[in-house]
Amino acid sequence: MAEDAAATTVAPAEPTGPSTRPSADKPDPVDDTVTTHHVLEVDGARLEYTATTGRIVLREEEHTDGTFGGNRARAELSITSYVLDGTDPRTRPVTFAFNGGPGSSSVWLHLGLLGPRRVVGGDAGALAAPPYDLVPNPDSLLTVSDLVFIDPVSTGYSRSVEGGKPGDYHAYQKDIESVGELIRLWTSRNRRWMSPKFVAGESYGTLRGAALTAHLQERYGMFLNGLILISSVLDLSSVDFDKQRNDRAHALYLPTYAAIAHVHGRHPGRTLEELLAEAEAYAARDYPWVLSRGSRLTASERSDAVATLARLSGLTEGYVDRADLRIEHWRYFTELLRDERLSVGRLDGRFTGPAARAIAEEMDADPSMDAIAGPYAAAWNHYVRDDLGYESDLHYEQITSRVHPWSFKDFEGRPIDVSPLLERAMRQNPHLRVHVAYGWYDGATPYFAAQDVIAHLQLPPQLRPNIEHRYYPAGHMMYLHEPSRVQQSADLADFLVRAATQGP
Repeated sequence: MAEDAAATTVAPAEPTGPSTRPSADKPDPVDDTVTTHHVLEVDGARLEYTATTGRIVLREEEHTDGTFGGNRARAELSITSYVLDGTDPRTRPVTFAFNGGPGSSSVWLHLGLLGPRRVVGGDAGALAAPPYDLVPNPDSLLTVSDLVFIDPVSTGYSRSVEGGKPGDYHAYQKDIESVGELIRLWTSRNRRWMSPKFVAGESYGTLRGAALTAHLQERYGMFLNGLILISSVLDLSSVDFDKQRNDRAHALYLPTYAAIAHVHGRHPGRTLEELLAEAEAYAARDYPWVLSRGSRLTASERSDAVATLARLSGLTEGYVDRADLRIEHWRYFTELLRDERLSVGRLDGRFTGPAARAIAEEMDADPSMDAIAGPYAAAWNHYVRDDLGYESDLHYEQITSRVHPWSFKDFEGRPIDVSPLLERAMRQNPHLRVHVAYGWYDGATPYFAAQDVIAHLQLPPQLRPNIEHRYYPAGHMMYLHEPSRVQQSADLADFLVRAATQGP
């Protein structure tokens, strides 16, 4: 397999309508995208495609006191798109993809799973040494769909315009509106309104993706064929330990604790399947009841609960007892292998790293995040210049804290839950298919919590088959595990083909 780049050319900016410059000495920003041409070899076939990367100016109509003030530039969003040459737009799907955070760029899905190139950084227990590698990806989703990777404001190369206020975009609703507007712009400029369309999100990107699906339908009449939710979290209260002693989250995390304990040898002689079956059954019925009893638990009932939780989670009975039967996840990742002076990964529980302090209440860093930051930074900064031909002195923000505090003012006084928006989107568009991907060892968005939210969607029975589930023996970014990456690539390609053609 090989990939070849042709000469770089500057893509002409599409007319954007009237605009108002912020001042005479600050020219109105323009798109700075560049286009290159490439070949990806897949099973002996040559896939020729066009790549476009750079920043697109996002504009907003200004209306003041009933007067139209122009289409003002507000932000410059970085994207990378891949379009297969010589295809029919009426039948060729396009997938818009992003990660989450909030504060994450799209580099992880881009170079980890979906794009035509992928990073090689090793895996748990076998990390590669710098400077890592970047190789062709014959499993790319480009084999069945064109791809558009989007970096929300303040991530990647995306920024507000000079003199603008990036904080305006560091909010649930404004984030959805800006990403939705970029999707509309790309679809219109590339004349793809009649193409099958998909949205793919990971982590917080699933919350964004579900809300965005409803927004695209309601605001623009843009109906999608499919929504891909990777490491899903649609209802933040399902994973939030901090608000009002949320016993629901404690119960929904238990099967993930059991899976992580299993991968680290704390359940010898048991298969993962039988262990998770027991943990799920306890988390679904007995554990919520135990937590709801409070001081009404008898000494015998409490003793039984302590023993069960300790056995399933891999912790000591003394720790579970002192934690009042409630195991917080950051503390769990610090406690499980404390006797080995190791911390366990939150994004991926298969990873471990040396604990900074053996008596720390919480680990100082996530070893699974430590393992991926370097490979992805090296791969992207090489790839964007050497292969895609885009030059910028801006720092590419892989994942940034600049978006915090993130505003959820739209949910004031109620849970941050977008599942009603997904329900509405599916009722409005009965052809919308949903693919949900779970990692057994995902400590950021535990699979059992995601399952619970999906199970409680208020949908008519005939729409429930539109949702499909796939599971992988990996973590939050399941494509870090090579067998999972290969299988997930095949699963996503199969989903897209079926959803684009409305096959079974």
